[in-house]
Amino acid sequence: MGTLLQAQALYGGYGGADILNGTNIRVESDEIVVIVGPNGAGKSTAMKAIFGLLHVREGKVTYLDEDITNAKPEKMVRRGIAYVPQERNVFPSMTVRENLEMGAYLLSGDLSDRMEHVYELFPKLKERRHQQAGLMSGGERQMVAMGRALMIDPKLLMLDEPTAGLSPMLIDETFERIQEIRSLGIGVLMVEQNAKQALAIADRGYVLATGRNRFEDTGANLLANQEVAEMFLGG
Repeated sequence: MGTLLQAQALYGGYGGADILNGTNIRVESDEIVVIVGPNGAGKSTAMKAIFGLLHVREGKVTYLDEDITNAKPEKMVRRGIAYVPQERNVFPSMTVRENLEMGAYLLSGDLSDRMEHVYELFPKLKERRHQQAGLMSGGERQMVAMGRALMIDPKLLMLDEPTAGLSPMLIDETFERIQEIRSLGIGVLMVEQNAKQALAIADRGYVLATGRNRFEDTGANLLANQEVAEMFLGG
């Protein structure tokens, strides 16, 4: 396994105030890495900083040994990094199929093979391919957003709160799909409020607090860590 992504000592935030205070994150290929922590810990901010949506004031982000610190998101996509934000992650007036095609707008050539791969992973999207995304449930829209991200055939998939607002059944289904994505050889980095379930499928996890790394370990070890449980997982 090689290192896909390495974020080292990141500092950055909004309006001159740092939210990240030396954050470190690493993702190996074929690995699910989960970032958990209390609200305001800098979890989503770290994702945005890595993907070029937020200026990194200090620190370094490398992807496959290439320095991509503060590179534009378009460059990230061309390099094989896909990012699914928590909100506004589909085009509501477009059909499912059109949304998937938009995911590959930087690519040229025939998209049918990529589309079929997405449909294999999310059979419901094939059934609903002519439906407007805005008329779908939250869980279905999340599938559309993830499917669209996979259209670039990424090496790294970044997910910001993929189960936010979903029912328990859909949460389980989403985590199953994320494990399937990893089995395809795609590294996954995600921020997740459902910390216990996320850590249960994680190869490795980070616990952030006030923009700093508090704990880093395997998902299983973090779940078993009494201090982590009491501070961040509700006992």
